[in-house]
Amino acid sequence: MNEPTETTETLTGKAPPRPTDPAADEDPYEALTPRQVVAELDKYIVGQGDAKRAVAIALRNRWRRLRVDEELRDEILPNNIIMIGPTGVGKTEISRRLARLADAPFIKVEASKFTEVGYVGRDVESMIRDLMEISVNMVRQEWEDEVYDKAEEQVEERLLDLLLPPLKGAETGGTAMRRYLVDKLGVAEADEEAPTVEAEAQRERSRDKLRKLLADGKLEDRKVEVETSQTRMPFIEVLSPMGFEDMDINMSEMLEEMLPKRKKRRQVTVSEARRILLQEELSKLIDMDEVVNEAVYRTENSGIVFLDEIDKIAGEKVIGGPDVSREGVQRDLLPIVEGSNVQTKYGLVRTDHVLFIAAGAFHVSKPSDLIPEIQGRFPIRVELRSLTAADFERILTEPRNALTLQYQALLETEGVTLRFTADAVHEIARTAAEVNDAMENIGARRLHTIMTRLLDDILFDVPEVETGEVTLDAQDVRDRLQDIVQDTDLRKYIL
Repeated sequence: MNEPTETTETLTGKAPPRPTDPAADEDPYEALTPRQVVAELDKYIVGQGDAKRAVAIALRNRWRRLRVDEELRDEILPNNIIMIGPTGVGKTEISRRLARLADAPFIKVEASKFTEVGYVGRDVESMIRDLMEISVNMVRQEWEDEVYDKAEEQVEERLLDLLLPPLKGAETGGTAMRRYLVDKLGVAEADEEAPTVEAEAQRERSRDKLRKLLADGKLEDRKVEVETSQTRMPFIEVLSPMGFEDMDINMSEMLEEMLPKRKKRRQVTVSEARRILLQEELSKLIDMDEVVNEAVYRTENSGIVFLDEIDKIAGEKVIGGPDVSREGVQRDLLPIVEGSNVQTKYGLVRTDHVLFIAAGAFHVSKPSDLIPEIQGRFPIRVELRSLTAADFERILTEPRNALTLQYQALLETEGVTLRFTADAVHEIARTAAEVNDAMENIGARRLHTIMTRLLDDILFDVPEVETGEVTLDAQDVRDRLQDIVQDTDLRKYIL
């Protein structure tokens, strides 16, 4: 679902049809029914069916809204979601996979990073600016993929011109032209004569030979001279309570436009010249104004903001205490969540139809501790359950990115085949659940520490020790983890 859906109309500067445009020939979002979204999420996330259903419905409602009559379309607001559950149960992963599935701009922010005006921290509007920046980069990358082949062709022609300069007068030929005529063709008084038909024909034959050598990669280390632009940027120290990254005016871009650009000629290899020229050609083929227009549209209609640790800003405001800004953060978040215009360096961005997914463990506080206005802006609440040993066992084997598959792939690069018996996987899952119960419950993240400790010796010894196959059973797992699991003091530091 991550394939670019734009057409070659990008080359003309015209914006391609949007994925959600009913006029588009094929609409990939139409195939994303709630049931299919849940099925895709099941490939990477174990359990948590209620949360998957909630986000699948929210995604489908976006597609439905864009097909409602225009008069009613703007009135249909997204149903923002609060996910309630301990750490490591899949809250962030569900949101990230959903955004990747829908090819939507996505950003994860932590509510505890924001503070109300007057206190150290970031401005709440910065998350929309960051989301817009992500959207611009996403659209630009997709459009670059569309014109990449054309840009490569143009880069090849420019590289050939650098390797064999054109023969059409003093301006472009110059010394290289005269040297070519004298050395290769034996033309006398070349500095006074224009290129002959014979010279042009010889040059085309030489160009064809160079083209073949270039395609075969035999000229990658050849030195060529390219011209690059440089802007001398003065050092400016900005003293601002909200930080340089949150300023509405992009100072660096403004100064770049004001200061003259210096041209510098550099001697680089053909491979380095290809990289420099490719960026130049891609910039020429893409209309950044159209990129920004498309990015604004995607941000406003498809953007997803994952607001983590929202429970950290829940609770009563204590004057003069460490929690002085909790309620203030909520009130600053309120206009963003309910819909407002945020000023970015690309213009105003409306947040009315941005989907906000909040998440928190709510160990100390509870959702009802949030101010009523915030509660009203998150009408959908889903509770994610803690993971059991049976869940850990499924996590180790079922997902496409399961930890066991990851380590098998890593060791396969060293020529080692790693195998886990069924009872070994069961023992790893049981150990992870036991440690979570005895200590802080960090959910599926505990599997990372268990697996790292279990395979520590193997990962260290493999490069020097010839081992064709390694099979781990339940007894191996117990032997490698027994000391740590039984020693409570040591376990605090290692697991």
